[in-house]
Amino acid sequence: MTSSIPTAAVLLIGDEILSGRTKDANLGYIADYLTVLGIDLKEARVVSDEQADIVAALNGLRARYTYVFTTGGIGPTHDDITADCVAAAFGVGIDHHPEAVKILRAHWARRDIEENEARMRMARIPDTAELILNSVSQAPGFNIGNVFVMAGVPKIMQAMLDEVAPKLTGGAKMLSRTVPLDLGEGDVAKRLKEIQLAHGGVMIGSYPFEREGRFATNIVVRSRDEAAMNAAADEVAALPVELAGGTSD
Repeated sequence: MTSSIPTAAVLLIGDEILSGRTKDANLGYIADYLTVLGIDLKEARVVSDEQADIVAALNGLRARYTYVFTTGGIGPTHDDITADCVAAAFGVGIDHHPEAVKILRAHWARRDIEENEARMRMARIPDTAELILNSVSQAPGFNIGNVFVMAGVPKIMQAMLDEVAPKLTGGAKMLSRTVPLDLGEGDVAKRLKEIQLAHGGVMIGSYPFEREGRFATNIVVRSRDEAAMNAAADEVAALPVELAGGTSD
């Protein structure tokens, strides 16, 4: 974590994602959100509901990145073990958090929902952790160290992320410009590499697609320096003329 730009990882937790029963909708949202904040998302992992796997992944990620965001595994069922795994990773105890209990009991009373042992699991928070409030269903997430533990349900996760955002330190925002080219990747690959090397701090990605039976490519130029981004993007935009007469893939 020596870079001046904050970095992050996302850990998606749940057998239902790996089995295909649940289609993840959180990773893309978090990636877009962090980009706006000027935080570079560097890695994403999906792990099953196995304590050893969750603890190992969590410890590896939190040591490497500025922030780690987890989604999933903090509900009321027996396989919701994320809170226990986070406590184990940090070497702390876990118990019912008084404020979490208060929030949940008030919510249940308003909705005439019975309190039971399963629902009370959602109030178990690792020692020293701070709550992440949940304006949707009230059951909180939590933050401990550089780890932010959020729900897997997209609407709830998004509300929690809004709560988390003020605690995050961002860097210069990444800017991007897309240049569509009626050329295949093979036509432009060499020149794209040369353009990127000629413009420090610029990253160039190529994303091929097919249009009217021909290969074409969207070139995305990214940089935190707007002038450098535009200079590189202008060179990319000039490639069709420069490479006139070339063949497509």
